Amino acid sequence: MRKLKNSELDRLSVEDFKSTQKTSIIIVLDNIRSLNNIGSVFRTCDAFLIEKIYLCGITATPPHKDIHKTALGSTETVAWKYTENTLELIEFLQSQNVKVISIEQADHATMLNDFTPVANTTYALVFGNEVKGVQQAVVSASDMVIEIPQFGTKHSLNISVSCGVIVWDLFSKIRSI
Repeated sequence: MRKLKNSELDRLSVEDFKSTQKTSIIIVLDNIRSLNNIGSVFRTCDAFLIEKIYLCGITATPPHKDIHKTALGSTETVAWKYTENTLELIEFLQSQNVKVISIEQADHATMLNDFTPVANTTYALVFGNEVKGVQQAVVSASDMVIEIPQFGTKHSLNISVSCGVIVWDLFSKIRSI
């Protein structure tokens, strides 16, 4: 077995990425404070052809050197927009027939492994602050909550890790519909 060279990876150009059909997933970052986490989410969204990222509240926006450090140019490929109020954004997305899912630990949450996406549905996945999580008002307004099953002592994942786990799972399930 041999590692592939970058030239062998058949990566899309920025122009090709922008014109490629996207996965029907929108990411909403609700008050993310770490610039490295923001950049990592951009990179994950690039990898799985995510439709758009909304940066809300205190979440920083590109261009910023600390976002760029982990995004590795994906702020130039993935569509994004800043919106101050997460709850207003959620209500807008729902008015556009987008199913809003908070990623959180909550009563009556659906475990990720039990969630089956519906064909021809766009999902907005809300990821919350590193300490406080998704705002309760946003959780309450969401169509549902998905929780990542965890079995250790911490019951907590970094937001960029949570995003990677959720996006990969939904991407795989959506592609198989």
